[in-house]
Amino acid sequence: MSSLTLLCLPYSGASAMVFSRWRRKVPAWLNVRPVELPGRGARLGEPLYTDMQALARQLAAEQSLVAHQPYAVLGHSLGALLAFELVHELQALGCPPPVALFASGTAAPTRREGYDDESWREPKSDPQLIEELRTLGGTSEEVLGNEELMSLTLPVLRADFLLCGRYAYRQRPALRCPLHVLGGEEDRATQEQLLAWRQESQGDFSLALFPGGHFFIHEHEEQVLGVLSQALEPHRLTA
Repeated sequence: MSSLTLLCLPYSGASAMVFSRWRRKVPAWLNVRPVELPGRGARLGEPLYTDMQALARQLAAEQSLVAHQPYAVLGHSLGALLAFELVHELQALGCPPPVALFASGTAAPTRREGYDDESWREPKSDPQLIEELRTLGGTSEEVLGNEELMSLTLPVLRADFLLCGRYAYRQRPALRCPLHVLGGEEDRATQEQLLAWRQESQGDFSLALFPGGHFFIHEHEEQVLGVLSQALEPHRLTA
């Protein structure tokens, strides 16, 4: 059976494993392809990036063959900004646009108020990072108190927060693909900040809000996957 590939980019501090469950829960025509970032998971020995544009260029070079077949791109939080930059870099390489871009769990690139505090442009201490994890929710106190686990997680998280903190929006022609935005009703991003994604693409736009905070993609996994499948269903015949 031919399939449509969905490239999935993780949030800060996470590896591609956060999307592994999705492979078993989506229709057979949808090929979930978690993208591992350097410095974690199967790429643990590679240097961590703190420059979003450089990382997007690297990932575009790695995924360019995939992007010459029908594909979509999804990212959550940090992953949403990275997915946006990745699609631009793939376009620069001459790849066709994705059938859809899903930006989940973060404000639009032009509406980063509340995200672009200058303090995030410098490395955070371990206690500061742990407190930010506590604020975002989704991480148990047992995990936060596990020194061995934190010693592996915090360097990745520190680099990922620098990716966001040092992110600089660049004005470019709007993308040529449908853009679907997902958000949590109690998350940091306001509805206005989520709606501002609309200006980044010439294609169709939609906004889906879910109950809960930043990690609604896990808390309401079934509903999120339903939204993804519904948006991609019309494209399965061309895959």
